[in-house]
Amino acid sequence: MVLALKDKWVWDSWYVRSDDLWHCFFLQAPRSIGDPEQRHWHVSYGHATSRDLTNWRYLGTCFEPSKGPAWDDYTVWTGSVIKEDDGTWHLFYTGTSREGDGKHQKLGHAVSNDLHTWQRIGSGLILDRDDRYEEYEDGRWHDRAFRDPWVIRDPQGDGWLMYFTARNARVADSQAAGAIGFATSKDLYEWTLQDPVFTGGFGELEVPQVFEHGGRWYCLFCTAARFWTPAAKSLIGTPMTGSHYLIGEDPRGPWHVASGPMLDGAEVGARYAARIVNDGGTMKLMGFLMEHPDTGEFRGVIDDPADIFITTDHRLSLTETV
Repeated sequence: MVLALKDKWVWDSWYVRSDDLWHCFFLQAPRSIGDPEQRHWHVSYGHATSRDLTNWRYLGTCFEPSKGPAWDDYTVWTGSVIKEDDGTWHLFYTGTSREGDGKHQKLGHAVSNDLHTWQRIGSGLILDRDDRYEEYEDGRWHDRAFRDPWVIRDPQGDGWLMYFTARNARVADSQAAGAIGFATSKDLYEWTLQDPVFTGGFGELEVPQVFEHGGRWYCLFCTAARFWTPAAKSLIGTPMTGSHYLIGEDPRGPWHVASGPMLDGAEVGARYAARIVNDGGTMKLMGFLMEHPDTGEFRGVIDDPADIFITTDHRLSLTETV
């Protein structure tokens, strides 16, 4: 395995390159808690570096929940890192509070000059839901989905675009309310919430990653087999857990789910929360491994990079010819 820690489980990760060094940020939790399902409530950020995306040097913990009481004093979950023109690194992250029992996700912001020591901007909080985005309601969904921010430069101007995991409050069918949330900013500090850029197909579209290739836009996401709608099944095939993607002509949409086959999925033991990393023109898929298909034991390690290819009909594939 590429990144495995003896005393910690590792899961969602994201990557940036500074000069010739890759930096990996990831969710981690101590194996000593015993139950891997409890890892979400004992979470911090790990940091590792590599020159080849295969051999990693673990640098320890770089970010943790706030000391309470605070909006992010319970968990800090998946985020992304981007560099501003002045050299400042910006972390956008998910937080929840103990007061809210971890059910009410919000989005935060911190900065760094060295990619390891992070300072929250004020309280850190930058975005919360409005009535376009679903609130937590006991019995409808297991949480208020408002997480996993992914930030890119606006290709049509001087500002920035943010995508995140959300649920559309205007959709009655709970299983079809999964959405890609959207926000915009002129300066990375002040953000304006916008309508979701995509809704449908799945109850959740987790860990979105938006990028352009060959004049087309792609939005990678992950989801579980139990969250597929009938429409997704008819378009892609047999429900599996793993990563798939949306395709669009513009980063603001419209977006549509790519027809099958699923990019990277499995019935058991899937690679999950994957990211596509562009390594000198070669695209690599990197994600963590869930339960072992034979033993059912949660593995909690980041898998070896897998090559990603673009087919002649502009689809993403793990095989060079399809």
